[in-house]
Amino acid sequence: MFGLSKSELAVFKKLSTPIRVQGFLDRFPINLEKRGETYMSPRRVLRAGKMHCLEGALVAALALWIHGQKPFLLDLKTKGDDDHVVTLYRKNGRWGAISKTNHATLRWRDPIYKTVRELAVSYFHEYFVNKTGKKTLRSYSEPFNLRQLGTKWITAEEELFYIAEAIDNSPHLNIFPQKNARFIRRADHMEKKAGRLIEWNMSHPRT
Repeated sequence: MFGLSKSELAVFKKLSTPIRVQGFLDRFPINLEKRGETYMSPRRVLRAGKMHCLEGALVAALALWIHGQKPFLLDLKTKGDDDHVVTLYRKNGRWGAISKTNHATLRWRDPIYKTVRELAVSYFHEYFVNKTGKKTLRSYSEPFNLRQLGTKWITAEEELFYIAEAIDNSPHLNIFPQKNARFIRRADHMEKKAGRLIEWNMSHPRT
């Protein structure tokens, strides 16, 4: 299936629910790209034993796809900050998200959101530059179906820059009207303190 080996497929067969997929992603160290930017395929991620948000999103989407669900990604686009990509899933008409991150925020979302917009804006107050407290989330993509890109990305050995570009260039919707920007409060000192909490640091050999 999808060009995966028997051992690779066995890994994904066990990931039969979004909760199991999230638990699987949580066991991996964050990929801090110490040797340069990467966009690894699910096959390479399993081999490397680490992943960043987009790599984790691809792994999660593949797991859902293998179990009969649509492989949807959601791109969260920012101003003056790093973008974030999560994997969407749906239960009983409500949206949730699977997320790989190194921070205490921007993580898993339970399937309680009526719309993708509701889910996307749930990340707004968590998304800020820690030094200044400035909130940076500005737009979110429409659900991006990985099926439109075929299946070669699943086992590719090259960097998947084209996937990152395709998601970035896909239609995005604004989080709020520009005229409301001046009313947005910066994160306070307690929020910034929580924002400094990370799971893996640069000195760890597995990152």
